[in-house]
Amino acid sequence: MENVLIVSSDAVRTGQLEGMFREERYREIQTADSGALARRMCRDREYDYIALDLPLSDESGYELTVELASSAGAGILLAVSAGMEETAEYYTAESGALVLARPVCKPLFSKAVRFLEAARNRIKGVRVENVRLQKKIEEIRKINRAKYILMEYLSMTEQQAHRYLEKQAMDLRITKTMVAENLLSTYDS
Repeated sequence: MENVLIVSSDAVRTGQLEGMFREERYREIQTADSGALARRMCRDREYDYIALDLPLSDESGYELTVELASSAGAGILLAVSAGMEETAEYYTAESGALVLARPVCKPLFSKAVRFLEAARNRIKGVRVENVRLQKKIEEIRKINRAKYILMEYLSMTEQQAHRYLEKQAMDLRITKTMVAENLLSTYDS
């Protein structure tokens, strides 16, 4: 279930944002009334969406927006006073936050939430792919280090070392990476 954090120093606007998120079928909603509290909450838990109603009682909220965007994978929505959109966009441009002027009308809010959902899903996909590629790179590094060890200690050519790793993997019915890890643990000690 997707969860939402609403950060607002104004109880009325907090209630309005909470109501609009509930209409969009979000049920797990938490609130914070200051930037400091929002930071603590985000350290303890990851949120899917964060709505900030700026300014906050203890800060403007621009730095908080940039911090949360860089550390959390959340879609971020900023609600600012009419006429302050350009200022908010200027200070939070690198965060990718979506800026809306208050009062936020329901149809625009719905479109904004759909946009944040789509953007967040794309980012999630990219992160999953990034993790997969990082893992693959690490496997290749291990295999290459194992080949180097075979070439150095057993005077094999690169082709012979490669073939040795493949044959061991087939004979032992394990991956080449596991064979490489076994070799590395033996020779790197």
